[in-house]
Amino acid sequence: MMKKSIDGVALRGKRVLVRVDFNVPLDAAQHVTDDTRIRAALPTIRRILEEGGRVILISHLGRPDEEPEAKAKYSLAPVAGRLSDLLSRPVRFLHDCVGPDVRHAAAELRDGSALLLENLRFHDAEVIKDKNAAKDPALREAKDAFARQLADLADVYVNDAFGTCHRDNASMLTVPRMMTGKPKVVGYLVQKELEYLGAAIHAPKRPFVCVLGGAKVSDKIRVIERLLERCDALLIGGAMMFTFWGAEGRAVGKSRVEPDAFDLARRLRAEAGSKLRVPTDCVAADRIAPDAATTVCAIDGASGEGGRGVPAPLMGLDIGPATIAAFEGVLSKAATIVWNGPMGVFETPPFDRGTRAVARAMSQATQRDAITIVGGGDSAAAVAQVGLAPMMTHVSTGGGASLEFLEGKPFAALEVLDDA
Repeated sequence: MMKKSIDGVALRGKRVLVRVDFNVPLDAAQHVTDDTRIRAALPTIRRILEEGGRVILISHLGRPDEEPEAKAKYSLAPVAGRLSDLLSRPVRFLHDCVGPDVRHAAAELRDGSALLLENLRFHDAEVIKDKNAAKDPALREAKDAFARQLADLADVYVNDAFGTCHRDNASMLTVPRMMTGKPKVVGYLVQKELEYLGAAIHAPKRPFVCVLGGAKVSDKIRVIERLLERCDALLIGGAMMFTFWGAEGRAVGKSRVEPDAFDLARRLRAEAGSKLRVPTDCVAADRIAPDAATTVCAIDGASGEGGRGVPAPLMGLDIGPATIAAFEGVLSKAATIVWNGPMGVFETPPFDRGTRAVARAMSQATQRDAITIVGGGDSAAAVAQVGLAPMMTHVSTGGGASLEFLEGKPFAALEVLDDA
C-alpha cells in the first residue's frame, strides 16, 4: 500500500490538518505518564513546521462517551503542554475541535505555528460507524456535518495515526473523503508502519518467525492462519497455549482456556505441523501475586489422554524454562521476527520472565541485522518496561491496527489517501 507522504506536498503557508494518535495515559493530576505516542508524531509535526506549514492537530483520548460525567479526565490540554515542551515552542490549545472559535483560530494561524484541538470524541459524531450511518439518515447527517467542519479548516490532510487506521471514525475516513481536490497524505509514522509491517508480510528476510501471545485463540485465528501461510515458524505463548493443551486432553487446572475453540486448535495443529510451536511447559501458581509460590508444569510430548499439565488448584501464568530455551533457539536463527502479545502475565513478576526472554532474544537478533518488529499494545509496553524498545527495528504504535494489518484486512482510512 504505497501512499503519498508529506514529502510530496508543498507545505509553506498551508493549513495542515494532522490526525495524530495522542491517546496517552494521564495520572490523577492530569500529567502525561507516557509520552511515547506524542514523540512518535514529532518527526511529522517538525517537518511541517520547518517547511512553514500551519499545523492543526486532532486526536482522541480515551472513551469519554462511556464516562460522560468525567469529561475533564479526557481533555487533551495536558498533551498540549507536553508537546510544547518536546517541540520547544508553544502549541496553542483550544477547548473544542469544531465551531466558530476553532475556525477563527485556524484562520489566524501563522507559518510555522501549531494548534491542538480538543478531544474529538467529545462529539458523538466522531465515532458513528459507517454501517450505522448508512441505515439512519440522521446519523449520516450528524457525522457528515461534524466531518465537514474539520475538513474546511485545512488545505492538506495528513494521517499519522496508525493506531486508529482500522476504524471508520469521522476524522479518519469521512474528513479526507470530503477534502476533494486537496492533498491527502500519510505522515512519517504511518509511512514507517506500512513499510515495516508490509515488508514483513510480503517480502520478509528468511527465516521469518512470528511470536503470538495473548488470551484467546479465537481472537487471533485469522492472523494465525495468514501468518502460517507466510512464516517459517509461529511461536505461541500467553493463555492461548492452554487452549491448545486442553484440545489435546492435557490438564489445564484453573488456567484461562477456550473449550469452544478446541476443534479450531486441533485443526491448526494438524494443518501447520511442526511450523506451529506450542509451549511444552509453563509456570503456574494459585494466584497472580509477586509472592505467590510457583511451580513448573510440563507435558510429556505425547498426544491424547494422560498427558501431564497444570494440576487443578493452579493456573498457568507464563511459559516455562524449557519453552523459553526452545523459543530462544528459534529466534537466534531468525532474519525477520514479528511479535504481538506477551508470553504471560508480564505486569506481575515473576510471570514476566517469558516475555522478557523474548524481548532479549529479539534485541540480540537486531544486533545481528535481523528485522525485529513489535506489534504494539501489550508487547510494546513490555519492551518499553524492560528498556529494550530502542533495540527493536520497529515498535508499532497500533496494537489492534497492527494485528488487522497482519491479518490482511483492508484499511479504508488509508485507501482514501493519495497514492504515491
